[in-house]
Amino acid sequence: MNKLNKYLIPLVKILLSLAFLSAGAFKIMGDAQMVGMYEMIGWGQWFRYVTGLIEVTAVVLIWLPNKQVFGAALLVCTMIGGFITHIVLSMPGAFAPVILGVLAAYILYFYRDQLGDSAKS
Repeated sequence: MNKLNKYLIPLVKILLSLAFLSAGAFKIMGDAQMVGMYEMIGWGQWFRYVTGLIEVTAVVLIWLPNKQVFGAALLVCTMIGGFITHIVLSMPGAFAPVILGVLAAYILYFYRDQLGDSAKS
């Protein structure tokens, strides 16, 4: 690990953790804004719970040894879905999923070797 990644990886993981733990908790706890947003999406409130659980689970995974790649992949996929949803429904704030998705993609790229390790198990 080079010197830049030594400090950047933990920083990015902390930023992602703060963002997704709070967003996931708000979804799971039924924050009025989240309930309204998922009402606008139109897939039902069950999807809000699933998304919140995915976000919280992904944060846990990015901190577990040999599981970081899976947590990052979940976050990247979630942010692709968030970006598409913002664009399709003309919702403001489509830039946030892009930034968070890029940060998650950095973690995914950094831990990409774990994919080869899991295939050997």
